[in-house]
Amino acid sequence: TGRKADDPAQPRYPRPMVVVSRSLPPRRSWPRRILGWIVKAVLIFLVGSILWVLLYRFVNPPITFTQLGDIFAGNGARSEWMAIGRIDRDMVRAVIAGEDSKYCSHGGFDRQAIEQAMRRNARGGSVIRGGSTISQQTAKNAFLWQSGGYFRKGFEAWFTMLMEAMWPKQRIMEVYLNLAETGIGTYGVNAGAQRYFDHDASAMSSLEAARIAAVLPLPKERGAIAPKGFTRRY
Repeated sequence: TGRKADDPAQPRYPRPMVVVSRSLPPRRSWPRRILGWIVKAVLIFLVGSILWVLLYRFVNPPITFTQLGDIFAGNGARSEWMAIGRIDRDMVRAVIAGEDSKYCSHGGFDRQAIEQAMRRNARGGSVIRGGSTISQQTAKNAFLWQSGGYFRKGFEAWFTMLMEAMWPKQRIMEVYLNLAETGIGTYGVNAGAQRYFDHDASAMSSLEAARIAAVLPLPKERGAIAPKGFTRRY
């Protein structure tokens, strides 16, 4: 028979100690750290922008960067939201005719209009209208700011693609008509109609709608009352 484990006659040997060495992971170099931060920032922006655009499909934008700029400048930001179903059809037709004749058929960008604007800019001189569609202008008004050049244009293109993918055309038009500047410190065709014609945008004449549409490209410089020059011809 074998000896029991607690038999004092059985020799005891010390158990060998096993030392586990844990080596620390190598520290990442600064270029790799910066790259990691950039990747995280891009992912946060992509996910955040998608959720933001999805939210505004159902929720009206409470305020925009452009409106905040007017408020800080002391101009105020008068706006009174009106559902697309209540806005006079003449107003809808006027902005399509004046700003984006292919609105109902394009996917957010009018390539021909962009090429024409680029050729016009290359020739120099005063450019009255660019090649931005109503969808692009809505993206700028709802999510971005007015200045910024090509840097802002890049973000504008991204938000335009998201809007065209997640919003129906009717929603894009509704947001555009309620956020577009129609005068200094005045936003939306409803507030514009009240400012210029003393009534809301639910019942407008074709002339009133055309005058407000003519103001949209340069709202801080043009007026819908007694228009002159280009605004009158427009």
